[in-house]
Amino acid sequence: MATSAPSGRISWPLAFTLVAIVVVAAAVFVFVRLETWPARTVTQGTADLERLGKDLRSAFVEIAHLQPRITINNRSFAQEVSPTTELAVVAREFKVKREFLHTWAGSSKRIKLVGLFTVKAGFDLRQEVAVDVQPEEIVVRVPHAKILGTEEKRVDVLALDNGLWNRISSADLQNELAALPDLARKEATENNLATDAERELERQLNKRIHTRQQLRLIFTSPPPADKPPDTASPQS
Repeated sequence: MATSAPSGRISWPLAFTLVAIVVVAAAVFVFVRLETWPARTVTQGTADLERLGKDLRSAFVEIAHLQPRITINNRSFAQEVSPTTELAVVAREFKVKREFLHTWAGSSKRIKLVGLFTVKAGFDLRQEVAVDVQPEEIVVRVPHAKILGTEEKRVDVLALDNGLWNRISSADLQNELAALPDLARKEATENNLATDAERELERQLNKRIHTRQQLRLIFTSPPPADKPPDTASPQS
C-alpha cells in the first residue's frame, strides 16, 4: 500500500522564497541606514557642539558673570548683554617705598613712607568677547588684560623730619601719599601682572571645559601702554 509524504516537510521552492525575502529586507535596511548616516551624523555633531556652547557660556558666567556671543559652525548661538564691565582675574600685594628730601638754605626736610597695596589685573568687558565653536577647535576672542586698580592695605610713616626753618607742609605729605598707588601700579606692570591675568583666564577655562577640541585664546586689542608717571622724588 502506498504511503503519502510527511505533511510537516517544507518544500524547496517555499524555502528559497523565504530566504530571498530575508535577504531583500536586510539589504533594504542597510541601504536606508547608509543613506541617512550623513544626516544623523550631522545632527548628532551639531547637538554635541550646542551642548559644548552651553557649557562655555556657563563657564564664562561662572568666571566673569559674562555671557559672550557664542558662534557654532558660523551660526550665532547666543548673545546677551552683561552688566559687568570689568573682570578682575588676579590680585597681588606689592610693598612700595617713597622718600622725599628737600633742602633749602641749608635746612632739610624729609618724608619716608612705605605702603602695602593690592593691585588687580583683568579684562575690560565693554569690548566684545566672542566664542567660536568649531568641530576641530574653540576660539575665544577677548581683549588684552590690563591693570584695573589698586587698593590700599596699609601705609606706614617711617620718617617725618623737619628742618630748622624748612618745615613739612600738609601739601608735601599729601603729594607723597598720593604717589604711592602709582608706584604700586608701576611695580605690578613691571612684574607682568596683566600677562598673569591672561594665563589665569586660560587656565580657568581649560579647568572648566573638558573637550577634545583645542581651546585657543586670541587677544583682539593691543596690550595697554601702561606707563605710570615719573615718581622720582624732587631734589633741590
